[in-house]
Amino acid sequence: NLLNIFLLVLAALSIVGIIFAPGLVRLISPGFSPAAQSTTVVLTRIMFLSPLFLGISGILGGILQSFKSFLIYSLAPIMYNVGIIVGALWLVPFMGISGLAWGVVAGAFLHMLVQLPTVYNFGFRYRLFVDWRNKNLAKIARMMVPRTLSLAISQINLVVITVIASELASGSLSVFNFANNLQSFPVGIFGISFAVAAFPALAAAAKDDKKMIGHFSSATRQILFFIIPATVLLITLRAQIIRIILGTGSFDWEDTVLTMDSLGFFALSLFAQAIIPLQTRVFYARQDSRTPFIIGIIVVIINIFLSLWLAPRLGVAGLALAFSLSTILNFILLWLALYFQVGNLDQAKILSSALKFSVAGLAAGFMVQLMKNLVWPYIDMTTFSGVLTQGTVAAIFGAIVYLLVCALLRSEEFYDFSGLIKRKLSWRKVKVGDQGEVRGI
Repeated sequence: NLLNIFLLVLAALSIVGIIFAPGLVRLISPGFSPAAQSTTVVLTRIMFLSPLFLGISGILGGILQSFKSFLIYSLAPIMYNVGIIVGALWLVPFMGISGLAWGVVAGAFLHMLVQLPTVYNFGFRYRLFVDWRNKNLAKIARMMVPRTLSLAISQINLVVITVIASELASGSLSVFNFANNLQSFPVGIFGISFAVAAFPALAAAAKDDKKMIGHFSSATRQILFFIIPATVLLITLRAQIIRIILGTGSFDWEDTVLTMDSLGFFALSLFAQAIIPLQTRVFYARQDSRTPFIIGIIVVIINIFLSLWLAPRLGVAGLALAFSLSTILNFILLWLALYFQVGNLDQAKILSSALKFSVAGLAAGFMVQLMKNLVWPYIDMTTFSGVLTQGTVAAIFGAIVYLLVCALLRSEEFYDFSGLIKRKLSWRKVKVGDQGEVRGI
């Protein structure tokens, strides 16, 4: 029932978007030339097909999460990127730039398709019916309105940033998006994935504050264990990362410097960006979607004002700094709101772990800088392989130092992580041994 209603709503919104694409593009990117706006309209109209597939996929993903089936759910974004890559590599040569847009649509379709077989195995069977009066549908609607408005506010914030960036120097919007995509990678891996995995446990313990805070504390410390070294590596190796991923074609050193500055400012709030998805899910588990929405409105307004103030002074990097400052404020406000609702959040233990990770992170950062300088004289930094070698060697030594310092400081999360690795390795040995015995028999 929910699936069919969503399809109707999304189809209607997509049709509206396709019809009014020219006006939307003029509103969002007033700084674009007429030719660029015309091209953007074509791409926008094509990509308005993707919400249909992503909408279905979102519901399928919700089913998978409720069954605690996270592997297939985690493959969906990968398939989405596969579609985009296919569009860039194989569709563009035949269709021109519109091949990129069709690649996005293909990626959205694959995002949905990869989840269907598992959902089918769980017992889902499609039926063609719509019941607007279903009591469970009404309950979902009441809970999703603040969440939907929160997402809408977030998109409005993105639109405002896009408008500001389009008025800056040529290429500023691309630089902002490049830096944003790079810094989103560790957030997606360590922040969102942990939050998604923790949500069923949080929901099950929603009526037991002590148990729920136990899950929240554990997940928060695990996120920090990974996101702090990721932040250190992103800051110390941002030049290498940008040159390896983006340093081809017309992306010159000036573009690299602009992206480096933006990425550095983005990285300041990685810890907050990674924990916010977990914080909001605690509220959702308590069936409170209103509090994150209200806080979201406050934060977006502040972000817009900061962007308008910082962009003329710092350029595109000012947008990244405004985003980070407002994100940290979002984290603080959500933490305070949760504290006033449930009391102690096990903050003493979280702070103790965070201090250990920070000390280890500083040591890792020092090692990365040392290894960069030690490797540099022996390689050609004007080549892709040289930059890759320097960055890889420095990252490996930095990661080793981080883990060693965590071990010396007796970090509980380090021992949990090392224990998990040992169990995985021992499991593989057992499986290999079993297979050997079968072959011997």
